[in-house]
Amino acid sequence: MMRTELHVPSDLQFLSVVENWLLGSLEIALTDQVDWPSQANRLRLVLVEAYSNVVRHAHKDQPNLPVMLRLELKGRDLHLEVWDHGEGFDLGCYLPPTPEQQQEGGYGWLILHRLMDKVEYHLQVNNGLNCLKLETTLPQQHV
Repeated sequence: MMRTELHVPSDLQFLSVVENWLLGSLEIALTDQVDWPSQANRLRLVLVEAYSNVVRHAHKDQPNLPVMLRLELKGRDLHLEVWDHGEGFDLGCYLPPTPEQQQEGGYGWLILHRLMDKVEYHLQVNNGLNCLKLETTLPQQHV
């Protein structure tokens, strides 16, 4: 069981810090168990999407607001939480993008659902913070 958390400013300049934290922590714990290069690419996409969404949307132009990331690994079960201080995103208003619409946003949510087994967003749960919960079981490496 491995558990770690990171508090970073809401600034995309910190994206590499966030990536190195997540991927570095997991690589140490998982190297022999999963096909690490392919899982690292998948998880990097998930993390970039989740973190940049908070920076761009939830914390618009408030780099001093911290983003808290919490990672937990039990065997090959991975849980990632991304906590933000924003007003929250009303999923009731979410419309998945369709090819005809040429819409700008909305793809992040689709990407997260494609790449992870479970995606949940909880509004105002802990002292007014919002929490994006992402879960997946990493496939075992075939030797």
